[in-house]
Amino acid sequence: MVDSTLAATARAWPFEEARKLLVRLGGGDAKHAPAKGHVLFETGYGPSGLPHLGTFGEVARTSMVRRAFQELSGLPTRLVAFSDDMDGLRKVPDNVPNRAAMAAFLDRPLTQVPDPFGTHDSFGAHNNARLRAFLDRFGFAYEFLSATECYRSGRFDPTLLQVLQHLEDIAAVVLPELGAERRATYCPFLPISPKSGKVLQTPPLEVRKAQGTLVFADEDGSKFETPVTGGACKLQWRVDWAMRWAAFGVDYEMSGKDLIDSVRLSSRICKLLGGRPPESMTYEHFLDENGEKISKSKGNGMTIEQWLTYGPPESLALFMFHKPKAAKRLHFDVIPRAVDDYLDFLAKFATEDAAARLENPAWHIHAGTPPASDMPVSFGLLLNLVSVCHTDNKSVLWGFLKRFAKTADAASHPLLDRLLDHALAYYRDFVKPTRQFRAPTEVERAALIELAAKLETLPDDATGEAIQFELYEIGKRHPFPSLRDWFKALYEILLGQSQGPRFGSFVALYGRAETLALIRRALAGEDLATDERAS
Repeated sequence: MVDSTLAATARAWPFEEARKLLVRLGGGDAKHAPAKGHVLFETGYGPSGLPHLGTFGEVARTSMVRRAFQELSGLPTRLVAFSDDMDGLRKVPDNVPNRAAMAAFLDRPLTQVPDPFGTHDSFGAHNNARLRAFLDRFGFAYEFLSATECYRSGRFDPTLLQVLQHLEDIAAVVLPELGAERRATYCPFLPISPKSGKVLQTPPLEVRKAQGTLVFADEDGSKFETPVTGGACKLQWRVDWAMRWAAFGVDYEMSGKDLIDSVRLSSRICKLLGGRPPESMTYEHFLDENGEKISKSKGNGMTIEQWLTYGPPESLALFMFHKPKAAKRLHFDVIPRAVDDYLDFLAKFATEDAAARLENPAWHIHAGTPPASDMPVSFGLLLNLVSVCHTDNKSVLWGFLKRFAKTADAASHPLLDRLLDHALAYYRDFVKPTRQFRAPTEVERAALIELAAKLETLPDDATGEAIQFELYEIGKRHPFPSLRDWFKALYEILLGQSQGPRFGSFVALYGRAETLALIRRALAGEDLATDERAS
């Protein structure tokens, strides 16, 4: 446990959210523990598709709030990952096999649709398994709950009967939000057809509250009476959300900006059912490289597998941590910065006092216990190293790294080894196709000649700081508009890109002699896009 006084004043947003929850509980110590004996956090998942970046973000952020709350209160907590797997299949996904066969099961509950992959009992079960594997992969501590199991086991039965008793009141809340056509057919309960097994959307012909049943017309016009309990019906999702809050006693659940109105409606319905709506946080959605909202139908987003090809999961967690209430551009070019920002926060953590550590994202990413920082280089430097080495062989790159950090190897620095894989992939897919080398101007040529002469006189073990000092001095002696233009020229001429990390550090990593050879090739007008060792 961290110092309670420090936790009570920590400004990081997970602590701010945790304090809201403390207020809800009237103090948050053992005297104010909920009657159920724990504080319940919930995240929801719609298993009509595979887990994605939004799924990761919601669970990661909720876990951060949960950890902060535990530090503040000491109360036991649970995190439930709830799957709405009783929803009807609305359309056949584009990214599954046997699509034609699935079309015959439209409107069936997802747990009643055969698995097109042939690995599980149903499509819902398949996607639930993918969710659990996804969450386990990142080490989240959670409990999985299935809507189908909760409905069928009777776990929801008492609250479902409450919904039936308040049918008219609930309709009065929801109907003003619907269009005229939808209002005409609206019912909070969606019966499962006893003939077709489909989830029907039809108004009841008769309400029998005393019996706990409703009478509906099936697709062929025949009438059937069905209980609202035992999984014979499911609820429309806004009412379902409210019912779940009331049935479980959910204390905290966050959601996206597009669900603000739904949170408001579901909160009103939860109160009608005798429950208390959870504390919540509204997060913003992501934007693509053009500043447009990411849409699965447009295909303008990034998958979690794509991010993890180019950066470690900690960098993704950092991206989710930063400014969750602000819209952020989510594209491939944000990954290198996220990786290096994560490494910087991790390095700072060891030198910070207890108060500063609670503000450090590394504390929240690693649930209060970040690992020791052992990175001798930045990710940006690794990208530049890959760029000039023209290789996909990690052994070659490790050769350079071991000269720079003599004790480093894959066994002692596993994160560095992983980052080499990410750097190779990022260079291959994003840096190499866009590199554009140019010849130096006369001013730049004179500065490069002086730099080459200086590198010849520097010792082999010159530090990055010493080399950076000489670079500054050389830049000052030549008529560049600013020192930034001098460093930009170095990157454009020698690496084919307009920016990068500190050039002195790059020289120290790549090698004084190797950099000198690179400069001489540029001055001779050679094509630096080709490795001279291969020519």
